[in-house]
Amino acid sequence: MPTRNRPYAVARAAYAAILLAVLGLALGAAPAAAHGFSSTVYADLTAPERGHVRAELGLEYDLLVVSTADAEKDDALFREGTAAFDARDTARQAAALTGHTGSVVGYVSKRFAVTAQGQACTPSQDGGYTMTERDGVPYALLVLDYSCPEHAEAHEIRSALFGNDEGYVRDTKTILTYELDLKSGSAALDTQRPSFSTQQSWTERFWDFFRLGAEHLLTGLDHILFLLALIAGSRRLREIVLAATSFTVAHSVTFVLAALGLVKVPASFVEPVIALSIAVVAGWHLWRLRQRGLHAGELDTIRNGHFSLDRAGWIRLGVVFCFGLVHGLGFASALGIDAAWSWQLLWSLLVFNVGLEAVQLSLIVLVFPVLALLRRRTPVAGLWVTGALSAGVAVTGLVWFVQRVTGS
Repeated sequence: MPTRNRPYAVARAAYAAILLAVLGLALGAAPAAAHGFSSTVYADLTAPERGHVRAELGLEYDLLVVSTADAEKDDALFREGTAAFDARDTARQAAALTGHTGSVVGYVSKRFAVTAQGQACTPSQDGGYTMTERDGVPYALLVLDYSCPEHAEAHEIRSALFGNDEGYVRDTKTILTYELDLKSGSAALDTQRPSFSTQQSWTERFWDFFRLGAEHLLTGLDHILFLLALIAGSRRLREIVLAATSFTVAHSVTFVLAALGLVKVPASFVEPVIALSIAVVAGWHLWRLRQRGLHAGELDTIRNGHFSLDRAGWIRLGVVFCFGLVHGLGFASALGIDAAWSWQLLWSLLVFNVGLEAVQLSLIVLVFPVLALLRRRTPVAGLWVTGALSAGVAVTGLVWFVQRVTGS
């Protein structure tokens, strides 16, 4: 092979490899559901009186049905519950749980425990089941009253709901909000940290929510692809820095507002727009490649403002900011906290956001210098690689958009 053709051959090979890899993700990943391979349990714990702990549990309906049916050997619950789920009939879903409440409460009480001063609290169901929806997924609200020793000064909560051992989902998160033992706040439980004590230190709470934020971005393929599209289409370091900053500011605003319950937008709108944002940002770079070819990475002569951005750069920044507002609503759904405003809650939200940003910055530091070096050393190969990455991401976004709109 002649030397002058090698960059083109390498670039085409990279193009094909990246395109196939991203398309594989698009076809292999869970198409429309945000929860995909994991689930989130929401638990709100209060103490109406001494010796009494009330737990309001939000449980993903289809997982509750299959996990309970399997653990409690209740085949009838599986048949009735699955039929109600497929029919999207919330009344039938609640009726299926009510008709098998012994199995449901039995499963939940074995995997969600409250202890006081080392003594197990005894659970009993309060009321029936209320159906709701989170991230476009049906959830069942179950209220359990725990009888505990009256003079306990600390409580411990342990959750193993929808655990890895069941084989249905991976690493379920349990998000706690609590007002117990004259303390209030939030906590995050998972396989690595399955329990929480009201005596937990602030450093432990910080790490819990920092890790939860980092893991949410790392396991959220749609947010990662959006970030990769930003990186691939950025022509200079200042562009990716400004784009990432714009994205951060935008999603931080809506993230906090939504998690505090001040802004509510249905997941049926948020999830498709997130998918569309991936396609648009990736398609932006493809459009520049088609219009300008080898000059796609160059800035226009006329630049405006202190940041030395050209017209295309400013427009792109505005688009990223608008989409960042929508992504913030998606981030907020990971916490799903509907509690009233408090300093403890705001602290949890901000730490969660710090975890998100730490991963975002790490990805930029790892990926952008490599692409920048490739563009400088071999401009043609750099264009092919960024074009391949953008093409794969754009197709993925479009596929997800169609699936999330149609509910397929």
